[in-house]
Amino acid sequence: MGSYKFILSGGGTGGHIYPAIAIANELQRRYPDAEILFVGAKDRMEMEKVPQAGYKIEGLWITGIQRKLTLKNLLFPIKLISSLMRANSIVSKFKPHAVIGTGGFASGPLLKMATVKGIPCVLQEQNSFAGITNKLLKDKVKKICVAYDGMEKFFPKDKIVKTGNPVRSDLVGLKAAKSEALSYFELSANKKVLLVLGGSLGARRINQLIADHLAYFEGLGLQIIWQCGKGYYETYKAHQSENSKVHAFLNAMDKAYVAADFIISRAGAGAVSELCLVGKPTFFIPSPVVAEDHQTMNALSLVEHDAAIMIREKELDSKFKTEFESVFASTEKQEELSKNIKALALPNATSDICDEIEKLIQ
Repeated sequence: MGSYKFILSGGGTGGHIYPAIAIANELQRRYPDAEILFVGAKDRMEMEKVPQAGYKIEGLWITGIQRKLTLKNLLFPIKLISSLMRANSIVSKFKPHAVIGTGGFASGPLLKMATVKGIPCVLQEQNSFAGITNKLLKDKVKKICVAYDGMEKFFPKDKIVKTGNPVRSDLVGLKAAKSEALSYFELSANKKVLLVLGGSLGARRINQLIADHLAYFEGLGLQIIWQCGKGYYETYKAHQSENSKVHAFLNAMDKAYVAADFIISRAGAGAVSELCLVGKPTFFIPSPVVAEDHQTMNALSLVEHDAAIMIREKELDSKFKTEFESVFASTEKQEELSKNIKALALPNATSDICDEIEKLIQ
């Protein structure tokens, strides 16, 4: 048997790209001479992030269907046909032993063509509410790796394997010492720390909330590590102070997690999986504008286990302080949230997904 070949496809957002990269890294570790190719959507962020991670990527000319009648929608059938032809040619030329799709527009045409050619395909669904691409592919693929219970309402039961979502390897068993993490962010060891995360692009409503409550947090004796996002940094950098550290982006995510006592975050699937491993009291403020409102579903699946607090954007004005104080004032509540969120962590996700891929190619 020569060396294995794998195609990974997924993109549009970090939530689809980072799991694909984590899976590729693990396959490369197991099969050092494997050939790995990524397929993404032209002019989406995967075209930049994948080469940075050291992998080759081919782009398809594809976009999603907009919810209203636009020029993009009129072009959609043409783009779809073009992408199917391109995907067909990529698969025929590369001849992969297996294809892995992590969601996003590009994975649709690629996995469709791979299944037509009888190549074993694996889907990785990050959310508790299945995405449209994955639902369309469910009958043709061999295995579907999921992160939540109850996914048989979207997928055939006999294909589902609960693995969890791949997370960055530096977050499994966080190593950094608390004192080192605090000094990295120039924070005091005598005060509690609130970490604020709006996703890789930042979140307007979360940023407004923090800006409006800076005096309130100061009154509680809290220090803040605030990741506001690249697009918002110019607006919020003026709030930089001894107690409030404003960052466009956090490169040392592991240190930020170690320093934190409380976390406010969006509820993208990747963030939720990471925060289960981190195990700190967490307040989720789901983005209301994502497809199928899946961030709310992701957060609710933790709330059901008393593992996190969720506050919807439209309820922030009426509920934020009450909800925050109910946790801040009670050590018992903090310990309960930490224990319950940790119990939901699936730290071996990447390895378990690669085990499923191995079974198919052997």
